[in-house]
Amino acid sequence: MNPSDSIRIANAPCSWGVLEFDLPGKALGFAQVLDEIRDTGYAGTEFGDWGFLPTEPVALRGELDARKLAMVGAFVPVAFADSNAHATGAEVAVRTAKLLAAVEGESPFIVLADDNGKDFNRTRKAGRITNADCLTGTQWQTFAHGVEHVARAVRERSGLRCVFHHHAAGFVETADEVARLLELTEPNLVGLCYDTGHFRFSGGDPLAALRQHRDRIWHVHFKDCSPAVHQQSRAEGWDYFDSLKHGIFCELGKGDVDFAAVIEELRRTNYTGWIVVEQDVLPGMGAPKAFAQHNRDYLRQLGL
Repeated sequence: MNPSDSIRIANAPCSWGVLEFDLPGKALGFAQVLDEIRDTGYAGTEFGDWGFLPTEPVALRGELDARKLAMVGAFVPVAFADSNAHATGAEVAVRTAKLLAAVEGESPFIVLADDNGKDFNRTRKAGRITNADCLTGTQWQTFAHGVEHVARAVRERSGLRCVFHHHAAGFVETADEVARLLELTEPNLVGLCYDTGHFRFSGGDPLAALRQHRDRIWHVHFKDCSPAVHQQSRAEGWDYFDSLKHGIFCELGKGDVDFAAVIEELRRTNYTGWIVVEQDVLPGMGAPKAFAQHNRDYLRQLGL
């Protein structure tokens, strides 16, 4: 069997403007988002913000079953650089994990991330991070300890595994920062949510990152990055949300991520997990269903 036959393709509510940030504008209701994920050819979804989808297991499973969708994972941001946030972060992650476990068993991932967009400097300089913007040694220890603390709580209390999502406007954005976090965390406890678009936006090479960290990659997000918007963002000093507003994460195949090469590498290394398409847009922005359809059609052209 071709390894790609066991790879399934999902989308996520963030492609419809359901983002973890407190932003103006109104996102679509969950029923329409789930309908459009199904109608555009995807087999699964991530959870989105707590409260976007039903938070009672029977109700959530019913909505998914009605559309023949699987629950793939849930994004849980935590301010890991602040030790005071670790306990609360663990409780939120465990609550989310228990819901997903009740709905889908132990297959979904809790997708941990920094509390992105909260640090002024990192948000202002997203895509242009230098060594001067990075965590100190002591801060790294606090951050990594928090990630392990939350991941261990999730595993022990729900059976689910955690992956960490590197992300612009947070403290783990660049290739060096991703490598540092992985060095500081237990390989059997913390996996990596590999996101092609965020690697590219940070100035990194997504294919090189995939090859470097393949043994830690348990979950994959496909996102493209517009080179024209990327160049303008750097030239004009846009912050992360300005870059989003201008379409930094474009439709798959319209940016400069080499998805054919990424897919070939995933096949070569027998990746059998989910690929979640994400085209982050601000609430009310763009044409999410049309974007989702284009992205699904594009991946079919590449054999997925």
